[in-house]
Amino acid sequence: MLHYSIALIIAGSLCLASPISLTKRATASSGNFNVISIGVNGFPATFDPSGIPAINKTINMMYIGTKISHGGYDIVNVQEVCKFSRRRLADWIPTVLPYQDFDYHATLYQYDNHRFRTATSGGVPVGSGLNTLSNYSWIDFSRIDWYFCGGACVAKQGFTFMRMQIEEGVYIDMINLDTNTWTDPADQMARRWNIEQVSDFINVNSVGNAVIVCGNTHLRYTSSRDNIRVLTAQNGLTDAWVQAIGGKAPAAGADPMICPEGVPLDINCEDEHNVLYRGSPFIDLTSLGFYYDTPIFLSQEGSVLTSQNPIRVEFAWSFKSELRQSDLYGGAHGTWFNDLPLVPSAPKLASIVLRGANRLDGFTLTLTSGRTFTHGGSGGTAYILDLASDEYIKTVKLCWNKHINGHTRIFYAKATTNKSKMIQVGQWSPHCATSVAPSGYGVVGTYGQDGQEIDQLGFIYAPQ
Repeated sequence: MLHYSIALIIAGSLCLASPISLTKRATASSGNFNVISIGVNGFPATFDPSGIPAINKTINMMYIGTKISHGGYDIVNVQEVCKFSRRRLADWIPTVLPYQDFDYHATLYQYDNHRFRTATSGGVPVGSGLNTLSNYSWIDFSRIDWYFCGGACVAKQGFTFMRMQIEEGVYIDMINLDTNTWTDPADQMARRWNIEQVSDFINVNSVGNAVIVCGNTHLRYTSSRDNIRVLTAQNGLTDAWVQAIGGKAPAAGADPMICPEGVPLDINCEDEHNVLYRGSPFIDLTSLGFYYDTPIFLSQEGSVLTSQNPIRVEFAWSFKSELRQSDLYGGAHGTWFNDLPLVPSAPKLASIVLRGANRLDGFTLTLTSGRTFTHGGSGGTAYILDLASDEYIKTVKLCWNKHINGHTRIFYAKATTNKSKMIQVGQWSPHCATSVAPSGYGVVGTYGQDGQEIDQLGFIYAPQ
C-alpha cells in the first residue's frame, strides 16, 4: 500500500546521531589528465633469470619512483613483469618466500609522492604486483583473479578495478591488468579467456560508465591467435595506440611490428602494453596523444629501467550533454545499475516512491514520459510523493552504515523539492551527506549498486 506525502513523510524511528553534510563545491565542466602504464621488474633477485642483483633492483626502483613522482603523471598503473622458463619456475616454486608485491614495490612507494596509492597485495605467490598511484581518489576498489590461468601464473595474476573520481560526480572505471604470459597453446587459450573475462566484467559492472583499461595484455594486433579486438568490438573501447598511428589497427597475420630493444625511435611499433578507453553518455573522453616514455625511465648509465616501454596517454574529458551526476554514497556491494543510458531527452520527474523501514529497501522514479526506474528490493513500507508540473527534487540527503552482514548500505534517504516538500524513509546513521543539484536542475535518474536493499546511490540531474 502506498502512503502519499504532501509536505513531510517520516518512516521509521530517527536516532539522535548528528548528520555530516558535505559542502557543495563548484564543478568543472571539462579537464585534462594523463595515465601511464608501466611494467617494473620487481621479481625477487634470487629467482630472476635476468641476473640483476638485489641492490641494483632496489636502486632501479628508487629511480622509477622518483621519476613517476616528478614526471607530471596523474595516474600511474604499475604491473610486475618477469619472463622466465618453465624449468626455472619449477626450480623456484618449492622455495617461495613471502615477498611484498615481488619484493620492490615498497621501495617504489617510498620514493613516490602521489597522494592516493593502492595497498600492496602481499607476497609471492599471493600478491599480484598490480598497483595504482594517483593524484585522484577512487571508490569501489577490488582485485579480481583470472578464472583461467596457464603455467605462467606464479602469483595471483588478474586485474584491479576502481572508479576513479576526476571531478565531482565524474567517475571513470579504471582497470589495470596483467594477462597470462607464455606462448604454449594452453597459455594462449588462457590469455584469450583473460580478455573475455575483462570484457564480460565491463559489460556487467560498467554500464553507462566511461572506462580505461591498461596494462600487460601480452597481445598484438598482428597476431592471428590474439583477441585484443574483443575489447573494441564488444565493449566499445578505442585503443589509444591505434588511434595515434592513424586509426586503423594492423591486420591480423601481418608481419609483426615489434619494438626494438632500448628506446623506440617513434610509436610506429607495437608493444604488448595497451591503453584502451571509452566515454559515456555523460562525458566525452578523448585521447590527445600516445607516447612511449621509455627515454624518461633510463638509469644514469642509459639502460632502460622498465620491463617494457612505459605507455603514457594524455586525455581530455568534457560533459557530453546537459545531464549532470552527483557523487556516489554507500558501499561497493550488490549489482551495478545506471539509468543514464535510458534517460530520455528533456526528462522531468513525475513522482518518487521510497520503500523501507530501518533502511532504504528500494525506490521508484517515474518520469512524465512514462519511463520508470526501479531499484532495490520490495521490503518495507512504500511512500510516494507526486510532483507538480513546476516542481522537481533539488536535494537528497543520504545516510549509510554497516549492515549486520558487514556490507555498507543506505540506511536513510530524504528527498526535498524546490517547493520544500519532502519524503523520507529509514534511520539516520553517523555517516550522512546531502547531494545538491546544480542551479535549475532536478533529479531524473540514479546510479549505484543494489540487491534486496540499496547498497550505493548517486543521482542524475537534468535542467528543469
